[in-house]
Amino acid sequence: MKITGPWLTADETQAVCAMLTGAGFQALFVGGCVRDALFDVPVRDIDISTDAHPQTVLRLGQEAGFAVVPTGIDHGTVTVVADGTPFEITTFRKDVETDGRRAVVAFAKDAETDARRRDFTMNALYALPDGTLVDPLGGLPDAQARRVRFIDDASARIKEDYLRILRFFRFSAWYADPDAGMDAETLAAIAGHLDGIDTLAAERITAELSKLLAAPDPMPSLGAMDQTGVLARILPGAHVPSLAAYRHLAGEHDLTQTLAGQLAALRAPGTEARLRLDRKTEKAWPVIRDLATGALPPAEMGYRHGAALALDAALVRGALLGQPDPGFTDQIALGASQVLPVKPVDLMPRYEGAALGDKLRQIEARWIASDFTLDRD
Repeated sequence: MKITGPWLTADETQAVCAMLTGAGFQALFVGGCVRDALFDVPVRDIDISTDAHPQTVLRLGQEAGFAVVPTGIDHGTVTVVADGTPFEITTFRKDVETDGRRAVVAFAKDAETDARRRDFTMNALYALPDGTLVDPLGGLPDAQARRVRFIDDASARIKEDYLRILRFFRFSAWYADPDAGMDAETLAAIAGHLDGIDTLAAERITAELSKLLAAPDPMPSLGAMDQTGVLARILPGAHVPSLAAYRHLAGEHDLTQTLAGQLAALRAPGTEARLRLDRKTEKAWPVIRDLATGALPPAEMGYRHGAALALDAALVRGALLGQPDPGFTDQIALGASQVLPVKPVDLMPRYEGAALGDKLRQIEARWIASDFTLDRD
């Protein structure tokens, strides 16, 4: 069986492979590029496994005239850039020691050894430069059935890196057959290692949760996370049905589902959440939740906070209350387009200092109450 795609047949891809095979080394595509090609979805990153050691890859890349970057040379990874396309080339590895967060690795000589240190069977598929699949662990049937399954013993794989608990649910959301359900033994193994989640860095947890929420339908995975106790470890108090309602309303009104909006639908923000968000999301999450649970009309939300934030707040309000404000999209668009027609200079010098601010707020309140119809005069 073969995979194919423009990324595989591209001149630069074949040139990088030839750089290795021409010197007598193996060049095997691995992981996401093979899996995504098999599922006929766009391939973003191209990873290559080889039996050549990193110093050898560095030398071969330089001799071939490629840009070479020792991105993770201590762990066997060298990035070779050919015609603007980066290729991560990693020497076959095996785990020598793991502590649930990071592994001490040694170089290996073959793909089967390399495959056994990976997480899921669908990620342990390799391909030759001509696209011929190499399946050292028999993971192809799982991939074809869209079944996310740990390699060998689930508990052993989880204890090697507890982030694999979150990766399991993220991969299930993106790749699993939703009608097949999740393996009960795997869920039991996850439930038995919840304490390991507490050892993970907030940045790693946030990255996995963000990718999960970006899936077309993350709800089955989130439901399973809730039932197994995983969600409570990273987002205590999360209410999954509210997020389901938010996503339904967003789809119904053809509106973008943002990370901040989804988090606000799931729960009120608090310091106990095991997340490290970007500044924009960190700032927006509490504002959206406060607006959603407050009494500000949609038009005023749009005027005071802009259309994007107000729309998110209206969706969360609808999710929490069971239905959104009638005509909220038009009302928010109206409010977001408004500019108060009275300027401070219009009230000076009659009003100054605190009195000026008070008068402006009174005028603004009357103007908003008139549905923005009062003019400057």
